[in-house]
Amino acid sequence: MSNVILQNVKKVYKNGQEEVVALKGISLEIEKGSMVALMGPSGSGKSTLLHIIGGVDFPTEGKVLIDDQEINKFDDKTLSKFRNHNIGFVFQFHYLLPEFTALENVMLPIQIKGEKNPEKKAEEILTKLNLLHRKNHKPAQLSGGEQQRVAIARAIANNPSLLIADEPTGNLDSQNAKNVIILLKELNEKNKMTIIIATHDVEIAKYCQYIYFIRDGMLVNVEKV
Repeated sequence: MSNVILQNVKKVYKNGQEEVVALKGISLEIEKGSMVALMGPSGSGKSTLLHIIGGVDFPTEGKVLIDDQEINKFDDKTLSKFRNHNIGFVFQFHYLLPEFTALENVMLPIQIKGEKNPEKKAEEILTKLNLLHRKNHKPAQLSGGEQQRVAIARAIANNPSLLIADEPTGNLDSQNAKNVIILLKELNEKNKMTIIIATHDVEIAKYCQYIYFIRDGMLVNVEKV
């Protein structure tokens, strides 16, 4: 069963009178429970592709199906609810809310979903990531590696079927980067979570089952690791 299906997805941005073609017709299928890397040079379309898969952006043409649902046909309210329940995001910059503690940052998506006992559930997730002792600290009081782990905790708070990570280790030193990718691998194996990681790092990609190579807005190759 496929978790993600893209059918001839194109993306064109308007820049004044000019058109910038970011994606030139990408079709792919990502199996449920797999972990894949998305690689390619800067400007190749990796982030655009991830944003479209995650419903943050919309294709100019083509279809995007997540769990057999064509998300690019959803209205804003339905899409927001679907993302909150089914898709988690981890970015290179953690985007934690600076005025909130680690615990409050992780609680937020649980509260938006309307779940009971959000504090207890957030604490359980922070415990799994060895962060419970830092729960009352704000982002500025955390190290870079801790901030990124809190961002991961927030992304998986609602146990999404799909986790999207856009250069999640780009701002970390080698040891913290390794810790983050090992954590993502554990989530993939234990929770059967589908994970898509955009990265420039070949060592990171080796933790995945497949590598999708993007160049000039096109899918040019797929390799089994």
